Amino acid sequence: MGRVKSLIFLVLFWCVSQSGFSQNTSDSFFKPSDSLNHKRQNAVVISEAVLATGTLIALNQAWYAEYPKSDFHFINDNSEWLQMDKAGHVYSSYHLGRFGAEMLQWSGANKKNQILYGAGLGFAFLTAVEVLDGHSSQWGASMGDVLANASGTAIYVSQELIWREQRITPKFSFHTTKYASYRPEVLGSSLAENILKDYNGQTYWLSINLQSFAKDSKIPKWLNLAFGYGADGMITGNKEENTPILASNPQRFRQFYLSLDVDLTKIKTKSHFLKTVFSVLNTVKIPAPTIEFVRFNDIKYHFIYF
Repeated sequence: MGRVKSLIFLVLFWCVSQSGFSQNTSDSFFKPSDSLNHKRQNAVVISEAVLATGTLIALNQAWYAEYPKSDFHFINDNSEWLQMDKAGHVYSSYHLGRFGAEMLQWSGANKKNQILYGAGLGFAFLTAVEVLDGHSSQWGASMGDVLANASGTAIYVSQELIWREQRITPKFSFHTTKYASYRPEVLGSSLAENILKDYNGQTYWLSINLQSFAKDSKIPKWLNLAFGYGADGMITGNKEENTPILASNPQRFRQFYLSLDVDLTKIKTKSHFLKTVFSVLNTVKIPAPTIEFVRFNDIKYHFIYF
């Protein structure tokens, strides 16, 4: 459930921020300020605070209001969904933090403040969601989720501190599976819900920019090598759970991938509008030829995998 809520916030965050951008379509509006612009900074801080608060209120009404409250408690869900939900938390925390830092960069804030206050946005928001989980009898706060959120933030912050650029980017891809039809109430009954809920169709990637590790090479600046993780055969969180539809759960297994990718932020353009668009689209891995390793003992080749 945390995965669903995280991505919903990610989408809402971008939509609201872009609604502010659309008030002025000139390219200069998208250009980051050379020095601190207090009007921009105030706009960023206020919009983030309002959006985060509004989203938490909406989440409380949509997910928690129908279930009884409880004293704050933790649950151990680290074995569920072959840790695909934890990969989702890493991904969401990273990109929420990245967007927060880039918004502060747009306002002209210095690098220190971008890292301290922008990059921590994902972790702060997702921690608030864990607090809501912890007070719901239906769920519970997960230390595994908290650690995953911290890991996503750390991936962004550590690269800024070490390299002052993002050389390794978490990305996401999705394809539909047969499992959603078995439990649509859990895995989704529409394509939009499937993308958020069906862990069988999700793949999480670490996309590595090759040229950034070999500055003097002739490797195209936009070319990436991506390592992916996925899982299959999951219609319940744990294999021990019973389902009313099937006599027994399918065999669940992990999948590992090796593929090519594109770092859209490395594509040269003088348009700050396009740079903004590329930054958003860089959350998703492009379809490309892929090698799949199933349980490390079976290899499959995909001409195009997404």
